[in-house]
Amino acid sequence: MRGEEEFEFERERARYETNTRGERGGDDAAIGETGIQRRRHPSPPPSGGWDLDLDRGDQGEEEMGVLSRPEEVLPLVKLRVAAGRIKRQIPPEEHWAFAYTMLQRVSRSFALVIQQLGTDLRNAVCIFYLVLRALDTVEDDTSIPAEVKVPILKEFHLHIYNRDWHYSCGTKDYKLLMDKFGLVSTAFLELGQGYQEAIEEITRLMGAGMAKFICKEVESVDDYNEYCHYVAGLVGYGLSRLFHAGGTEDLASDSLSNSMGLFLQDLKYEENSEKAVQCLNDMVTNALSHAEDCLQYMSALKDHAIFRFCAIPQIMAIGTCAICYNNVNVFRGVVKMRRGLTARVIDETNTMSDVYTAFYEFSSLIESKIDNNDPNASLTRKRVDAIKRTCKSSCSLKRRGYDLEKSKYNSMLIMVVLLLVAIVLGMIYANIPA
Repeated sequence: MRGEEEFEFERERARYETNTRGERGGDDAAIGETGIQRRRHPSPPPSGGWDLDLDRGDQGEEEMGVLSRPEEVLPLVKLRVAAGRIKRQIPPEEHWAFAYTMLQRVSRSFALVIQQLGTDLRNAVCIFYLVLRALDTVEDDTSIPAEVKVPILKEFHLHIYNRDWHYSCGTKDYKLLMDKFGLVSTAFLELGQGYQEAIEEITRLMGAGMAKFICKEVESVDDYNEYCHYVAGLVGYGLSRLFHAGGTEDLASDSLSNSMGLFLQDLKYEENSEKAVQCLNDMVTNALSHAEDCLQYMSALKDHAIFRFCAIPQIMAIGTCAICYNNVNVFRGVVKMRRGLTARVIDETNTMSDVYTAFYEFSSLIESKIDNNDPNASLTRKRVDAIKRTCKSSCSLKRRGYDLEKSKYNSMLIMVVLLLVAIVLGMIYANIPA
């Protein structure tokens, strides 16, 4: 880092070491959240686990804990510097400026993650995200009659070619996205043909699947799995096709691509006492069935930028499974990985060894929480064991020490120690002759 970036980095580090109160985020995005919260949406939204939920919750309270976890300070500083850099890199063209500004408004975390990618692929993934966001906004808007909503969902893949098309629905930032959707279409039409075809195909399939379940209730596990394929698995299909269109990756199989999307699926439930926790555990166990496919998918990636783009959300997904498994607090408020741990994952994920290590450690955390009285205990243990075996067979495990619990160190005590160190250093420097 040089010049302004170096100054900004030092300024942010000093701010974290002396004042851990941060801004309160406002990301209302619900795609693949690493924070689990109750909501009325009866079904998981599309786009899998793209969002890392860096913008949610009581940030001031969380960052007070940074002092008790010194290993998380530097990654958090890097994360803030990167977030600030994104704001200065918004393209000047109106349609691209709208696309990237809107992306930051609906998901600052995803806007950060896609910076791993090269310009052309980053533009394609940005538009892919916004198109699916818009599609999801139509599906979610309960004020739209079914006879109006179903045709829009089925024809949405055609609307993305029309610069003049827009449909007013949704609320807040999502309403703005829909009102000015023509700018997204304008950006879409500047993408390469391979990118356009991939986005159109997935939009068509997802729109048709959503339309099907507007007219049909989810009444069985098979129904649920089918719906999840439409709104999550297809995201994996789409990303694989975009990577292939960029010319840097072989086209992954549909099976592996589907697992990549499904493993990032949201976990949201309404409270229902002990049965709710058992249902939650069942869903986590179901998600774990895709983990080995995800590891295989990532191990085949060639481009380092694409690898990081895929690996970071996948690690966050299994981390979220670990924190949510057998956790009744999921039904009492927001449950999420702390920002410091998220920042560490982003900073430390560079190779498959890092991925294997994270999957092994988070799987071990799930294993430690298995209740033998849970109806799925044996199946959960079987799937965790399979993940751990795969990771161990890589012979590349490291020791990260990822954990989800509160620090054993008292933040106030750490602050006192730091203050004393500062005083001692001040006295030492005061006695050094000029």
